[in-house]
Amino acid sequence: MATNVAVAKNNNESSANVIRRFQKRVQGAGIIQKVRGGRYRTRIKSRNVQKFARLKKLVKKETYEELLKLGKVQERTRGRRG
Repeated sequence: MATNVAVAKNNNESSANVIRRFQKRVQGAGIIQKVRGGRYRTRIKSRNVQKFARLKKLVKKETYEELLKLGKVQERTRGRRG
């Protein structure tokens, strides 16, 4: 998984040129794209966590529907307000 990129300095080569060659190697290896691609990746939740979240949503929905029948809340409307 780890990709090593190494650049050795030649006898009469400037430090700026070595850095430039290193950057080209890193870019060619695709390391930057891989890191940027995984930046916003989130972990998949476990089945247990998913199950409890779904149960919580069902309970919340049931209580909302019960309050709606009793007239204690107004029905939610989807779309634009205005």
